[in-house]
Amino acid sequence: MHETMVAESLVAAISAEAVKHNAKPVAARISCGGLSAVNDEILCFAFEAIARDTPCEGMKLQIEHKPLRAKCRNCSRDFDVDLSMPKCSECNSESFKLLADAPLLLEEIELQTD
Repeated sequence: MHETMVAESLVAAISAEAVKHNAKPVAARISCGGLSAVNDEILCFAFEAIARDTPCEGMKLQIEHKPLRAKCRNCSRDFDVDLSMPKCSECNSESFKLLADAPLLLEEIELQTD
């Protein structure tokens, strides 16, 4: 159900921009953090269903997942966390603090004018 709410918000935001610029949206790119629990397939399916009979119908949605970041307590370096081997990429310490996960953002909308 989370993806349906996200899809509804995306269709509303993209449609509003399309109307504002008197253009047809053809593609959009969103980004989200590694812990966002967004399922790409479900989100694309929900987006396609909700976009029917709106300016967003038929457009392409691209989803980019940003890596989870952490700060090493040993060497103070920020690094991308590999959840299968959670340790600092610089000093191999397993002592680190997770940083805030990247939010879900509508990064870009590609519009086509007649």
